[in-house]
Amino acid sequence: MIFKRVGNERPYPAHGLTPKQWAAVPPRQIRLDQLVTITSTLDLTKLLDADSTFFGDLFAHVVYWRGDYYLEDGLHRALRAALQQRTVLHARVIKVED
Repeated sequence: MIFKRVGNERPYPAHGLTPKQWAAVPPRQIRLDQLVTITSTLDLTKLLDADSTFFGDLFAHVVYWRGDYYLEDGLHRALRAALQQRTVLHARVIKVED
């Protein structure tokens, strides 16, 4: 199994972080099997595009809420890591409170 669970929605409350605020969060490694996705579909062009991070963050965005790590942005990075047989992903992780 690649992910802990595959979801199709964002269960946690809105955090309101801007891209600049996300950029201030230091990246760290997180295991793929700890992640819960909030998207069940992926655009294959994002997965296969060598320049997929050209306009975005180099790191995935993960929200820690109620004991789970939700992959908010970066599903294509996570799948690319899995296809390369890596078990971890570099991500910016924030904790959201109720």
